[in-house]
Amino acid sequence: MKPRKKFDQVNVIPFIDILLVLLVMVITTATFIKQGVLPINLPEAKSSDKKENKKEIDIYVTKDGQLHYDKDPVSAKELEEKLSNISKDQTVVLRSDKEATFQDFVTVMDILKKLHHEQLYIITKE
Repeated sequence: MKPRKKFDQVNVIPFIDILLVLLVMVITTATFIKQGVLPINLPEAKSSDKKENKKEIDIYVTKDGQLHYDKDPVSAKELEEKLSNISKDQTVVLRSDKEATFQDFVTVMDILKKLHHEQLYIITKE
């Protein structure tokens, strides 16, 4: 019978392999996390050129069919006038209520297409 070998060392290579796999998983999933999705209340600033430097135009379609241009209620005709006064490169963000009729959504899309606005984002909830 052979004498038993004394256990002096701990093999850490499998532990390092597991840690590297976990690190790769964390890094790959962290790149898919979108910035700015946390619900926070931002501070307000009062400045005279706030609207001129705005990067996005928000259009809202409520469930009862009302249209809003940057939170101001407008008709379809007024929306078309306001959108015709902005640059075609201006980003337009469309937020439509899920219970709004599809016709209201199509009306806004027709106006944007007619005015050749291509920088359009349609906001949805995950």
